[in-house]
Amino acid sequence: MSIQTIRLFGDPVLRTPAEPVVDFDRELRQLVKDLTETMLDAPGAGLAAPQIGVGLRVFTYWVDGELGHLVNPDLDLSVETQEGPEGCLSFPGLRFDTSRALRVAAKGFDQHGEPVVVEGSELLARCIQHETDHLDGILFIDRMDREQRKVAMRAIREAEWAGDPSPVVRVSPHATFGRGM
Repeated sequence: MSIQTIRLFGDPVLRTPAEPVVDFDRELRQLVKDLTETMLDAPGAGLAAPQIGVGLRVFTYWVDGELGHLVNPDLDLSVETQEGPEGCLSFPGLRFDTSRALRVAAKGFDQHGEPVVVEGSELLARCIQHETDHLDGILFIDRMDREQRKVAMRAIREAEWAGDPSPVVRVSPHATFGRGM
């Protein structure tokens, strides 16, 4: 199994924008496998590479029985929005209403470098936006209004996992040390 430790709120890697993937190699395929297995084990609807300490623009998703991944995503969002509960594996046990675009068309690549387009609405659209935010160093609490964020921050401070030490960053054997060049 390739289940990795999921980084929790407060870990600086979650606020660091990820680098684009430039090498579609064995290491990337292993990263997609690790993300998928970790996400399914958690379980979660999505997981971005920074959430396991890897600063690359890759995420996996599992929504409505559809399992997939996207590398170097670029999103086209609908003007229509949706408001609904959203959670995050980096905020275990917490869910807060968050506004998102209702529909999304996400262009990117698969783990082999082949172009991919993923289109979805409602939960899939929410998941793709949430995971892409992770790649930009943005957390779903950043999408909340001031009052809602205040409530969320109180819940985070009271969570049993708050203040847990961050795991040690794994060093990549790859020549780029896990970063795109």
